[in-house]
Amino acid sequence: MAEIVNLRRARKAKARADKAEAAEESRARHGLSRAERLAARRVREEEARRLDGHRLRPDGPASE
Repeated sequence: MAEIVNLRRARKAKARADKAEAAEESRARHGLSRAERLAARRVREEEARRLDGHRLRPDGPASE
């Protein structure tokens, strides 16, 4: 004999599973891991420090 299934619960469970799968794909496609974010921040800070070290005047070109 077949198992009785509550169609409302089955429909909602399928919708939750589909939504979770779509969210996982979106995170993989668009998101960065914590390590990647920290590495990118570190690179930006190093570049800013390097550029600041090459300035002719410490306060920038506007101050004379």
